[in-house]
Amino acid sequence: MKKFFAVLIKTVLILVLILAAGWYAFGSDGPFYDQGQQLYAMLQDKLGGVKENDINASAEPEVEPTVEEQPEEEELSPEDLTTSIVFTGDVELSEHVQSKYDAGGISGVTSPDIQGLMQNADFTMINNEFCFSERGQQAPDKEYTFRVNPSYVSILNDLGVDIAGLANNHVLDYGHDALTDTFTTLKDAGIDYTGAGNSLEEASQLIVKTDAKGRTYGFLACSHVIPVASWNVLNSQPGEFCFYDETDLIKAVEAADSQVDYLFVMVHWGTEHTTELTDYQINDGHKMIDAGAEAVIGMHSHCLQPVEYYNGKPIFYSLGNFIFNPTIKSGCGGAVEFTVDENDAVTYRIVPIFASDACTSVDPEGYSYVESISTNVAVDENGIISPK
Repeated sequence: MKKFFAVLIKTVLILVLILAAGWYAFGSDGPFYDQGQQLYAMLQDKLGGVKENDINASAEPEVEPTVEEQPEEEELSPEDLTTSIVFTGDVELSEHVQSKYDAGGISGVTSPDIQGLMQNADFTMINNEFCFSERGQQAPDKEYTFRVNPSYVSILNDLGVDIAGLANNHVLDYGHDALTDTFTTLKDAGIDYTGAGNSLEEASQLIVKTDAKGRTYGFLACSHVIPVASWNVLNSQPGEFCFYDETDLIKAVEAADSQVDYLFVMVHWGTEHTTELTDYQINDGHKMIDAGAEAVIGMHSHCLQPVEYYNGKPIFYSLGNFIFNPTIKSGCGGAVEFTVDENDAVTYRIVPIFASDACTSVDPEGYSYVESISTNVAVDENGIISPK
């Protein structure tokens, strides 16, 4: 028995010496540390050992992933999904208008009902019947020329104007520099423009707007009334998009029709101070509708002209003036409000106006007048138009 314990003690001592030598040789400070790590890795591979990370991972309790709750999207109301667009007659910020604005702000030049009409619309487009500039030479042999200090673009901002049509017979009254200043002034004020540019492509640019429902609206402007051929962008730049030959205009309408849900074309045409239409107004108006326009909105006559329904679409041959002289008589100006509701039902409302002391107001007597000069359109007591 003693012999057995003596052998056992010797064996334990030998094992302790071996372990101590191994600890020294293969420990972190030992001479064979790197070889030991390689050997350990080989043993792990052969024996299918479990990695330390796997052991730690398996020891950790499983945690259910946290799912962040997303806020529910607010449901849009029928009012949110209803879009209104306003088009006005000629806007010329004359000295009378500027004086009233200086004295009383936007309420000096427009009544509360007009302000509400324009400011509450989703999009508003005017015919910009002047240039914004302090430069340029006055056009020779022209009875009326209109130029406005760029600071008065604040009037358009105050009214909520989104788009300015520049195709008319006054935007180049003071030449190319003044027209370039007009581009800059409108752009800096956040107002889109169409109908004039540095090339045909720019002048015929389609302005596109999108509403809360995702419906798209396109806007073009073109003129059949310029005093000299050099105002046409095809002849001199910058210039205007013109349609004495309607080919380019019809091409633009056809191209735009495929890009938007509703296309509106603002045109300067016809004869001043008469409700009588020219043959080309009727012919070209019909061609624009056939090419895809939702509506044609005319200007230039300084008075209201007939409204016509053609193939189910309206042509407003002229809206006359809107903001212009100190006085605008009944029957000489107006605006149009287009509305499409949440179910895509479309309505048009004519808004006749008058002005006194350079302040534009709604003319309630004008609804019956519009119906009286139109052949196939009925106008109710609120100005809603319908074919008859």
